[in-house]
This record gives sequence, structure tokens and C-alpha cells, in this order.
Amino acid sequence: MTTQATLERAIEIAEELIAFDTESSKSNLALIDHVELYLRRFGVPFVRAPNAAGDKAAIMATIGPMIDGGVVLSGHTDVVPVVGQSWTGDPFRLRRADDRLYGRGACDMKGFDAICLAMIPEFQAADLARPIHILLSYDEETTCAGSLDIIRRFGVDLPRPSVALVGEPTSMQVADAHKSVSTYRTRVRGHESHSAKLHQGVSAVHVGARLVMALEKIGAEIAAETANSDRFDPPVSTVHVGVIGGGTARNIMARDCSLLWEFRGLPGVSLRTAYNKFTLACDDIAARRFAGFPDCEIVTEIEVEIPALAPEPGSAAETLALRLAQANHTVAVPYASEAGQFQTLGVPTVLCGPGSIEQAHQADEWVEISQLEECIAFMRRLKAELAR
Repeated sequence: MTTQATLERAIEIAEELIAFDTESSKSNLALIDHVELYLRRFGVPFVRAPNAAGDKAAIMATIGPMIDGGVVLSGHTDVVPVVGQSWTGDPFRLRRADDRLYGRGACDMKGFDAICLAMIPEFQAADLARPIHILLSYDEETTCAGSLDIIRRFGVDLPRPSVALVGEPTSMQVADAHKSVSTYRTRVRGHESHSAKLHQGVSAVHVGARLVMALEKIGAEIAAETANSDRFDPPVSTVHVGVIGGGTARNIMARDCSLLWEFRGLPGVSLRTAYNKFTLACDDIAARRFAGFPDCEIVTEIEVEIPALAPEPGSAAETLALRLAQANHTVAVPYASEAGQFQTLGVPTVLCGPGSIEQAHQADEWVEISQLEECIAFMRRLKAELAR
């Protein structure tokens, strides 16, 4: 099959995938059903892993022998919302213009998914000695946990790959590092009273303000304690409070207040670094502010923990990806991904995919067609690597 024919097939598949509104808050099952039908056309075996609610699923297809030692190509099917963005066309209809493809997910990352699927006939024709797995997940944009049910089966009832290549938009550069992300919801329970009688209550909002100040101090401490990394901007681990809310009226001491905050850690820094420091700060604040009010409390819920991707110089993933990308150096990326999930469970992993993160999550999201061509060339080199 010519490069142009594979490219046009990939664009056709991308158009089909983008037509499914798979915002993370919605089901992706219609898209997964569509992919299943496509895989059945080529006789490709696959496994499907639904979530607990049954409204989403991941799918992994295998081309080649069912043995350990292959390569998994990982992409996600969910996309970020379009509400509030000023699109010049239907976000869920692929538009081709000026050597670009426009549409929600064109860059992040249905373009990559489409290339993987379009390459299946070529992979099959190569008579692979080691398998190529295509894993399409869900909830990457929210929790990065949608691939875990399948990853945990590697080496159990599914072949264990020796390399994971995650196709996030890196402009086809090989990325070997990103920060971790941990997100939290902290709830403060105060004690209501009239604001003219401050001694008779505890304002949850006032306590919440102290917690924000504590988190700002914790962020500065962590930045000072951890080594700077010239590979990241900013070069340190960070703490950020994104949302605070509470109270019912100006003259009522607030009964409730909540904070939404996050920690982004450099590779090698514990996911719980900020959480552990914050827990001590909460204990101190509660001891000083809640005396005589046993109904008051501070509770922090861990929402999401996404592990960092740590550099592994000379790993099987780095070595292979650099060879396929015809590159001689790696980069770090500022966003988190599912890559850390593979690495945590022992599979060497890097990121390499078409498009730039600068175009992802934006109105009129786009990917250069030349990037798709470069990705197809990458996949053809992979095919040659694994062929008999």
C-alpha cells in the first residue's frame, strides 16, 4: 500500500472517530463498537475491558503472534469538552484545510488512533515475529486510569509487551519524561453562628483561607527541597489551588467550604509529597481553630493520582523509539499521560505522536497532515523492526 493510500485511509478513519462525541463525561461505547467492527473485518483478535459502570470500555487488538516481547501502541479515545470555546465549525466533523485536519481530537489524539488502525493491513502483511498491540483507552483526560484494567493483565492472561509507545502529541519527538499529577478535594466543616457573635462559631471560609495559605507555603517548601530540572518549565514541583467556595451569606459564619487543589511532581518525587505536608498543616490548624467545637473538621479526599514518567536512558523503549523517529535525543513534556501507568507496572515507555500540544484542547484543534505522514513512516519502520 502506498503512503498516500495509507494516509487517506487514516484520514477517513480519523473522520469516523472524531464524529463520536467522546468527551470524558460521556460514554465511548459507540466508538468502541465501531472499532470492534473494523477489527473484525481484518480478523484481528481483541479484548474489551469495560469500566465498573459499564458505560465506557478500553480495547486492545493484537496483530502478530500471541507472545510476550511485542510493542503496545497506546492511544486514548476521550476528548476534552468544547463548551465555551469559539469553534468556526462543528467540532465533531473533520475539516480538511490548508494541509491541516481540524476537529476535536484531531491532535489529541484520534489522529494517532486512526493511524494505528489504518496500519493494520500493513502490519498483517509483514508476518510479524513479535506482536504489535493497539490499546485504545478512556478517561485519559480526567484520571489516566482507563488503560489500567488491560495493563494489569499483561503477563497474566495477555502477552506482556517489552515496550510501550504512547502516541500523545509530541511533534513526533521522543519524550521520556513528564511530571506526576495528584488532585484533591478538601472539605472544611465549620460551625454556623451570627457574624456579630464570632466567638460562638467557626467560619469554614476563614479556615479555608488559612488552608490556601498553608498550601502556598507548602508549594514554596517543596520547590526549595526538590532539585530543579532544566528539562521542565517550571523546573520544580508545584502546588496550585484552582477552586475555593463556601458560605451562604455575608452575616453568617460559614458552615462549609471546599478547596480543589493539585500537586504536580517532578519524576522521582513522591505522589504524596504535598498531601503528607498538608495533612500535618490541617492537624495544626484544626487544633488551634476548632477547640470547643467537636463538630468541626477538615477532610481531604484524594481524587486522582497519575504517576510521573521517569527518564530511563538506554531503555528498550527509548532505544527503539529514537531509532524509529530517526532522532538522537529525547525531550520532556509539560503534561501528564498514561505513560507513567505502563512504566509503574514495569513496561519501558516513551511518548511519541503526531501534532503539538499547543494545538490540543483549543478551539479549532488541528494537526498538520505532514505530521500524520511522519507518523506513518515511524510505523512502517516499526513494522520492519518486528517482521520475520
